[in-house]
Amino acid sequence: MEKPWVLATTFGRRGGIYQCFAPLIEKHFTVIPYDKFVVRKEDFADRIQALIVWGVNIKVDHDLLQSLPNLKVVVNGGVGVDHLDIPLINSFGVKVCNTPHVVDNATADIGMGLMLASARNIVKGHNYCEFRESEDLSEAFLGTDVSGAALGIIGMGRIGYKVAKRAQGFEMKIRYYNRNRRVFFCMFRPESEENAVGATYCKSMEELLQRSDFVMVVVNLSPQTHKLIGAKELAMMKPSATLINISRGLVVDQDALVDALQKKVIRAAALDVTYPEPLPRDHPLLSCPNVIILPHLGTHTLETSKVMVERMVTNALAALTGGQPPDEVKA
Repeated sequence: MEKPWVLATTFGRRGGIYQCFAPLIEKHFTVIPYDKFVVRKEDFADRIQALIVWGVNIKVDHDLLQSLPNLKVVVNGGVGVDHLDIPLINSFGVKVCNTPHVVDNATADIGMGLMLASARNIVKGHNYCEFRESEDLSEAFLGTDVSGAALGIIGMGRIGYKVAKRAQGFEMKIRYYNRNRRVFFCMFRPESEENAVGATYCKSMEELLQRSDFVMVVVNLSPQTHKLIGAKELAMMKPSATLINISRGLVVDQDALVDALQKKVIRAAALDVTYPEPLPRDHPLLSCPNVIILPHLGTHTLETSKVMVERMVTNALAALTGGQPPDEVKA
């Protein structure tokens, strides 16, 4: 029996799924590389039934959708689907799926890693060992304690909850803020779980910002969260506080953040996400000595990436065999 055809970025190419995961997909599908498709659309378009999106290299727009008359599903690797126009895709009778739950632990881990690296000057310490011009450590290497500090989590969903569980091990004082406490938080966990991690609800984001030593942003990108953290919010934070963003780059106003870091409105920032990704090498954020920037490594582990690809396969197979994909995203 012939395998269904799927369209995907060429394995191993920039922005594509790593070559090591290719067998997981090729076991079930005939994969048409996107760069080959754009040259010979007439040879492939009618037979492609699924589109595998890994990153943002394939632009899923009206023209692409119109060129794929038998497309049934767009499967996204990762939770965030802000780069996909779901109503447009659905208007072609095509379903959209993502891979929630799979990424929770890895993303929470990177959040804790960024907090520790920033607080304890781990990157600066490494650079000192590699490039030192003196044998003396200056006061600039004095870090700040994580244990016992106040952690404010903006967005206590699945990932925020995992962060809170980890922060418990550091005896941190945990506070959280959600725009809608019950709908957004209890969607994932019964309220008793909130008490289990010792998290205290803040009625306003202002309260959380004013009382936290570390502020970790863990929200989805939406019109409501676009530049949620700007100059006003940064000014509410303690001068000794650190901002950590593991959500989406556009949740933080980067111009305002540069200004706050340069003027020492806050102590530091640690970012797994930016806009664009990666930042241009001459971006002013990269010249701030009190910032750590990663190239969106949140889910970037061998184990998590493998499970993500397997979940994408599960969703695609369900859609192509007339079943209900387990992770369909509704508009």
